[in-house]
Amino acid sequence: MPIEPGSYRFGPDNGRLTVRTGRTGAVAKAGHDLLLEVTAWNATLTVGDETTVALDADTSSFKVREGTGGMQALDDGDRANIEQTIDDEVLQREPITFRSTRVTELADGLSVEGQLTIRGRTGSVAFDVTVAAGRLTATAPVRHSDFAMKPYSALFGALKVADEVQVAIDAQL
Repeated sequence: MPIEPGSYRFGPDNGRLTVRTGRTGAVAKAGHDLLLEVTAWNATLTVGDETTVALDADTSSFKVREGTGGMQALDDGDRANIEQTIDDEVLQREPITFRSTRVTELADGLSVEGQLTIRGRTGSVAFDVTVAAGRLTATAPVRHSDFAMKPYSALFGALKVADEVQVAIDAQL
């Protein structure tokens, strides 16, 4: 196994948890694809007879790190407005949790299946974790619709956040 048995803790001090959004709709060109960083989170990987993964994220800690596309660049006011909208309307300041239900060893890491809870709704998520050069990386697609969430929209629905977002972790092992 590429990971020695033991318990590993991750968070903003040794890793980065991000969410990448896309856009759809008739006026998608007006909006931005966003890179959001979760600045308050913790995760635990326990490797042993039963390998487990757990993650908790504070949804009020999402920060806009990048906005690509759009008719004009995002300014500080735009970023603050997006962060406030995420808090108030999208995630409603409810914590996000993930608990693994099955972890299997791969040649270069782990295959993880588990339960993700967003805004009180729980759904299944599966992703692979790669371990290389002392780093742990993973990307998991998450769909709003799997959690009974309507993606954020503006301009009477002509601009929408895409249903699927990409959640990624990159951490020092």
